[in-house]
Amino acid sequence: MSGIGVNIGQRPGNLRQRAVKVLWTAIWLVYLSAPVSDLLHGGHPAGVRALGWLGLAVFVTWYMLLVFRAGRVDRPAPVLGSLAVLAAQSSVLALTLGREWLVLFVYVSIASGAALPPRLSRWTIPGACALMTGLAFAVPDGKDLLWGLLVPALLGGFAMTGVRELIRTTVALREARATVAHLAANEERLRLARDLHDLLGHSLSLITLKSELAGRMLPDHPDRAAQQVADIEQVSRQALVDVREAVTGYRRPRLAGELSGARVALRAAGVAPGLPDPDDVPGDVPEDAESTLAWALREAVTNVVRHSGARRCTVDVVRRETLDGPVLELTVEDDGQGGSSYVPGNGLRGLVERLDAVGGTLEAGPVRHGFRLVARVPVETAADGGRGGGTE
Repeated sequence: MSGIGVNIGQRPGNLRQRAVKVLWTAIWLVYLSAPVSDLLHGGHPAGVRALGWLGLAVFVTWYMLLVFRAGRVDRPAPVLGSLAVLAAQSSVLALTLGREWLVLFVYVSIASGAALPPRLSRWTIPGACALMTGLAFAVPDGKDLLWGLLVPALLGGFAMTGVRELIRTTVALREARATVAHLAANEERLRLARDLHDLLGHSLSLITLKSELAGRMLPDHPDRAAQQVADIEQVSRQALVDVREAVTGYRRPRLAGELSGARVALRAAGVAPGLPDPDDVPGDVPEDAESTLAWALREAVTNVVRHSGARRCTVDVVRRETLDGPVLELTVEDDGQGGSSYVPGNGLRGLVERLDAVGGTLEAGPVRHGFRLVARVPVETAADGGRGGGTE
């Protein structure tokens, strides 16, 4: 179903998904077999049959448009008008063609639940059922079909009311998760901007002041001016060191910090976190290995928050002994739907490049009840790589 199915709360994004939704909605038209059979074998005159086929086609088209666009119209007035047209058409067809056409009111009830908010559908669904009941007594032998139609009309209508609210809630949850992820990224950018401002503001102000002093001293006091220039050099070198350390700290996250941040992000997105305590992370881990896995954790949690629709996410960090030597292994697993349409994105491709740089591996893909990401880093290789990087 990858790339074909349409998740609850998501509108079709392409022609194939639209076709799937239309087919899923059309399945329930099988209950129109009674009117179709009446037109084929009911003994009606040719002109009546032609008008009956026309009325049925118009009814089905109107019903499909109304249900397919359910939730897209903010004003209920057009929906109420459409339902009134469906009800009137159903009444005319039932009175003129017979009791088999009473089944159309089941569709009127379902359309009411699908297209109207609960405050209105709680009245229109019983109203459609009441109109069907009245017509059942007016149509010959209509009472024989009444109970067989009344229960599906009531249950189907109110069931669609629940489905509509579920869709609205799911849409709101998706938007909230996207907002949380966006705000988290903005907060991280603001944090880096604040750090750089705090680091450079004082240094640059001092450099400017000493430059002005050196310029004023240069003609008459060259020795003092030279001292100011030396101070400028020292301040600028220290500022460069501070910036390098700040950028290094930004690009080399620690597992303990990422675990804490992941817990906050998951809870904010409504996902139950199952994370180890930051103090339980294996110690004496080379910086390159820990930093790479921290990046993997950040990317995995970001994908869970943005795309998975998960209710729970578990994280495990363990040190394992393998035939190739000790490795540090990170496992992130969720119970969402992200695996059904899994396509590796730029984040995972960048993560593979990071792991390749330290000799690590990445396994990511759907599992039976969600999605799992496993990142492994050879601890000794990472350590050797880190020492080698310092000698080049």
